[in-house]
Amino acid sequence: MAKPIFHSSIEGAQHGAKTLDEFLAFAKASGAGGAQPSNYMLQASDDGTSFKSAEEIKDCFEKHELHFDGISAHCPFWVHTSAWTGTKSGHPFIHAQNHDKSPSELESFYEDYLLKLMDLSAECGIKIMPMFWGVAFGWEMATGYPWGFWAGPGFDLLAEGKERFATKTEKLRAHANSLGIYLAHEIHPGTAAVCADEFLMLVDTCDGDKCLTVNADPSHCWEGEDWETRFNKVGDRVYGCHVKNFTIHKNVPLRKMDGNWHNRAMQFTDLATGDLNMTRYAEVMMKIGYASRYCDIMGSETAPLIVEAESNYRDGDRTSADGIAWVRDNLCFDVQEGSFEDAMGA
Repeated sequence: MAKPIFHSSIEGAQHGAKTLDEFLAFAKASGAGGAQPSNYMLQASDDGTSFKSAEEIKDCFEKHELHFDGISAHCPFWVHTSAWTGTKSGHPFIHAQNHDKSPSELESFYEDYLLKLMDLSAECGIKIMPMFWGVAFGWEMATGYPWGFWAGPGFDLLAEGKERFATKTEKLRAHANSLGIYLAHEIHPGTAAVCADEFLMLVDTCDGDKCLTVNADPSHCWEGEDWETRFNKVGDRVYGCHVKNFTIHKNVPLRKMDGNWHNRAMQFTDLATGDLNMTRYAEVMMKIGYASRYCDIMGSETAPLIVEAESNYRDGDRTSADGIAWVRDNLCFDVQEGSFEDAMGA
């Protein structure tokens, strides 16, 4: 009998003001089948020096009758791999007591933090960790502009970046592999890999390390590489999946330096009215094996489509709640078990 292979879920980073219990209560009330809390929601202390117990976290999910669909660990991973640049742009992600720490101190703190977070993830039975690596190649390279690619006596930013990425992530990758955890990089502007080819370069740089995987999100495909091209290229490494939509406003520079998102060319939207066809996206996630891969690893019957709906105009909670319902009603469809041609002539 045909049945769905997906369930509707929600990502917690946009709901940071909520406790874990409040976030899961919101997810359940909105019709979600699962949830993906942020790392901050799992902390036992605001300074990030300790986490809740695995038992406490699992009990909370059981209380709300929700699937535990991973831990959103984007922020600490980004800080860890970006700290060397001396950037202050990660301050919203950094625990208050760390704001004045040196780059090396930050890197050390967040390496330890992430090792403990992975231990907690393994204790909870969570094997897929959505995240993104920071700007390991430097901000010049992240711009995509020519000066980042010049090389000469004593300098080659691309080669240096490859070595830096492999070295800085070595301990984290080794620990992930020891626990059977897949670190699912969200290909994203301002990270170590902003397109499919760059992600595959990271994999090659690390000798095909199996923990280097992808968290698909089509809303970050707005600078030339369409989402279908991107995720077909990295298809066998897609282990996580966010659902998010956007629109591009014409005749506005994509890289305009304006902090008011109402004035930006690319704006996130509710799921139903953006530029992307989300049904096609869900179908491609099936085609490249995300759903079956996730279910095999996690021992579940369905894989999560994790809503990360945002809007520059609509209330955040309402946008998320509507997104959960939209995914549940439109993307968690019964899966075709054969071909529509099978019954022809019968």
